Amino acid sequence: MPDLSVRRFHEAVMRGDRTGEDGPRKVILESWRRSLDAGIDPDRHAAPLVYDTDEIGDARASHPMSRLLPMLRHTLVQIADEAAHIMVITDADGLVLWREGHHQVRRKADTIGLADGFHWSEQAVGTNGIGTALAMKKPAHVYAAEHLALALHDWSCAGAPVVDPDSGGVLGCLDITGTSRALHPASVALVAAAARLAESHLMLWMREHDERLRARYHRPGRSGTLVTLTGRIIAGDRRLGARVRLPDHGDRMVLPDGRVVLLEPLGDAYRLHTLDSSPVPRLTLNLLGADHPFAYLDGIRVPLSLRHAEILTLLACHPRGLTAERLSYLLYGDDGNPVTIRAEIHRLRSQLTRAIAAKPYRLTCEVSGDFLTVRQALAAGDLATVARQYQGPLLPRSEAPAIRQTRDELEARVRIGLLTRGTIDDLWTYAQTTTGHDDVEVLERLVSALPEWDERHAAASVRLSLDE
Repeated sequence: MPDLSVRRFHEAVMRGDRTGEDGPRKVILESWRRSLDAGIDPDRHAAPLVYDTDEIGDARASHPMSRLLPMLRHTLVQIADEAAHIMVITDADGLVLWREGHHQVRRKADTIGLADGFHWSEQAVGTNGIGTALAMKKPAHVYAAEHLALALHDWSCAGAPVVDPDSGGVLGCLDITGTSRALHPASVALVAAAARLAESHLMLWMREHDERLRARYHRPGRSGTLVTLTGRIIAGDRRLGARVRLPDHGDRMVLPDGRVVLLEPLGDAYRLHTLDSSPVPRLTLNLLGADHPFAYLDGIRVPLSLRHAEILTLLACHPRGLTAERLSYLLYGDDGNPVTIRAEIHRLRSQLTRAIAAKPYRLTCEVSGDFLTVRQALAAGDLATVARQYQGPLLPRSEAPAIRQTRDELEARVRIGLLTRGTIDDLWTYAQTTTGHDDVEVLERLVSALPEWDERHAAASVRLSLDE
């Protein structure tokens, strides 16, 4: 706990006199300077409100630390409650997402805005355990008069940032707060240990996800480097280092050694191809829920007419190839004409050079696509990927007999898989598709499983009432 010299120094700083007394710790003095430079008024009485009660649900649901709540409650909340403390979890900006712990302390904390939805960065409220830990990117404790704001001098807090092992960025902050006399110095070590434990869980989940990506997209001897959506290299050319910076736009990027590579989107990852070592074309189809389907050929976007998208879908489903007669039957039924198919293939080959061969017609490239990814994920029982990748029916405007059959079969497998084995989050994601939006059984499952305070419960209830 700071002694009287810190309080006197604080009073001197507020008067504009920063000399004549032994000052506080260096980290506190630096935080005061940052806070004053940000225009913080030491007479401020409370943190600002950012999220209202009806808005914070989305922020919580989308935040990666929501998965860590059971572990953090087990680690911190019981101790905080018994010691007359509260546990606070914020996002990377210092916005409070969760607060739990001692009832009386929570009531008192309401008076300073240490509650769900309030902003606790240094730029918002000055020196404090949350904002200062986030500013320094390491654990911090702030006792009593070390706070810049006078209204916080009755409080002490210890915070520790949680770093995402995937992106390398800060996800948020863990904090234990109590009155200035109640907070034990060991709380700093406790919070720091909880943050490291949270990061170890995130690291485990990240490695499991990496293994799934490697199993799905990378085979020994295959050219190309597999990269996560955050730029981490998980397979392929390790000479590139641990991470590459992905471009904000476009499908080409220049490596530090000067090589130009193509960026092939795979949905939940990317594959990098050097231009001088990629003789086999790579085709990525985007056909689910698409009124205007398109493909990527070696990273170059190619718009597709509905008929060309239908042909590519059938060729992707029949890797050994199809004759013109068979393609004609699958697309047009008994009324089909192989001459029409040959003309369409000729036009399609002008767009996708070297990607289609004849006799029989077949794809001569490495093929991936959203509907293929969903089929693979269903076979593997990976319902989270199914929910994330399934954007709607396969080529919804198509009336071709074979496409309709493939579309209906895939839709049925997705629906029954998510209903029987998917999580509530997976089912809610499916409910945002055109087919899942008004599915009564899906909506009833969501209403029965979600708590009434969850806004997804309200949305599903409204859709059910409109269906009646």
